[in-house]
Amino acid sequence: MDWSFPNIRHMAALVATARSGSVTRAARQINLTQPALTQAIAGLERELGCALFERGPDGMKPTEPAELLIARAEAALSLIGSWRVTSTQLRAFLAVAGAGGYAGAAEDTGLAAASLHRAVSDLSVVLGQRLVEKRGRTIVLTQAGQRRARAFGLARAELRSGLDEVARWQGKAAGLVTIGAMPLSRSRWLPQVLLKFSQAYPDVSVRVLEGSHADLSPPLRDGEVDMLLGALRDGPGVEDLDQEPVFDDRPRLVCRTGHPLSKLCQPLDLTRHEWVLPGSDTPLRHYWQDMFTTLRLDAPEVKITCGSILTIRELLIASDMLSMASPDQLRVELEAGLLVIIDPPVPVTRTIGITTRIGWRPTEPQAAMLDLLRDKERLDLS
Repeated sequence: MDWSFPNIRHMAALVATARSGSVTRAARQINLTQPALTQAIAGLERELGCALFERGPDGMKPTEPAELLIARAEAALSLIGSWRVTSTQLRAFLAVAGAGGYAGAAEDTGLAAASLHRAVSDLSVVLGQRLVEKRGRTIVLTQAGQRRARAFGLARAELRSGLDEVARWQGKAAGLVTIGAMPLSRSRWLPQVLLKFSQAYPDVSVRVLEGSHADLSPPLRDGEVDMLLGALRDGPGVEDLDQEPVFDDRPRLVCRTGHPLSKLCQPLDLTRHEWVLPGSDTPLRHYWQDMFTTLRLDAPEVKITCGSILTIRELLIASDMLSMASPDQLRVELEAGLLVIIDPPVPVTRTIGITTRIGWRPTEPQAAMLDLLRDKERLDLS
């Protein structure tokens, strides 16, 4: 994990100067001397390698790259809550929050545990909140600390996006798109899109994190993941997320070739075999349960709960277990004749799509990735 944070004072100087149009008024707003504010702006310009303001009779006018950064910096400062917070304090706190303690954070960052402890203590003083507490030998976040950790993570994402946009304006290779991929998205949808994206944006890096919705939704909310691909969720717990349908998937029942039910399957037969399925919190498991409810049959025991399609595949090939999955996920085994599909007695349809944070503003490469993911006409999703 990269725990780095841009200089917060520099960002505060940028925003204050842009909004006030005057170095004098900006310095007064954030309690800096005029020379200190001027130095902060100059330091940011040196770091970025471009001018951020044009000085004229009407005051300080932001340049084009400054405009790209100002809105992001303003949003980040709002999330942080105080311009007096330092990047060192934020880095230390997020490292401690991520590692669950000072020793682990010291190992992750290369900083001394005493320095991290001091920075987190100073941050608590600046914000007027207790952020961590000791329980035995471990460090846990207070409720305020949990809220702050998420806000600081989102602030870091905003600032990095702003810096990436400035770098792209300069013609430099820049940008990162981080995708959380649930199982179905990894079979055909995402690989097709990644090939198209890499051709259109060869200078942009893409990071794909694999996992379940439970694994990937926290980093999505924290700003570590830009978008989540897979089955959309219903019910409580997703009110702060924007879910966009892209296509429908029709899961089937799957078994090995030569399975007793591969030729003729009656609904009652499905209760007489062991099943291997993903976790009880997944849409697929809910659809499976609903199938038996509709048939007015007691659902059989799920012998093995497993989220790995590779493991499920091997279990199906080697036994008389049954499962429910998208044919896309087992296409190679189906084409090779190792597995066969059985039409479920109750048709099942699930919606596959894109999940993002409400209010998230994608960079140009991130927006391009979203457009490619939505372009069903140019993708083979049948």
